[in-house]
Amino acid sequence: MISRRHLLAAAAAAPTALLFARPAMAAKPAVFAEDGIAIRGADPVAFFTEGAPVIGSADHALEWEGATWHFASAENMETFMGNPEAYAPQYGGYCAFAMTKGAIATSVPEAWTIYEGKLYLNFSVNVRQVWSEDIPGNIALADANWPGVLA
Repeated sequence: MISRRHLLAAAAAAPTALLFARPAMAAKPAVFAEDGIAIRGADPVAFFTEGAPVIGSADHALEWEGATWHFASAENMETFMGNPEAYAPQYGGYCAFAMTKGAIATSVPEAWTIYEGKLYLNFSVNVRQVWSEDIPGNIALADANWPGVLA
């Protein structure tokens, strides 16, 4: 029969890492992509040129950073190809507010903001409202967590 003393002795002899081991978690992809499609199919360039989310087409698609990006036109696709970092959403398209908390959350194209020439997405329009209350402060917090939060 195993007594409490035997269990305590065994625990003391076991390496600490084994006692508190957690299962390994797979790293999150660098870009949030539902079914492999970034921004749920919205054209990243259109946020800047149209001032609204515009759904792109598989006819104008390219692979970048492990995701497929759709564009409303060949011209927008070429614009993106020329400088993808200028048009891709910050934090890989994950929710900018969640990133302030060191967390990962999905986003929707309707909850978008362009601030100082960069595109930010949020989980919902309501979450975007909260994030918008202190954009510079929230960006500083999110930047401190990105990209380490993917690990």
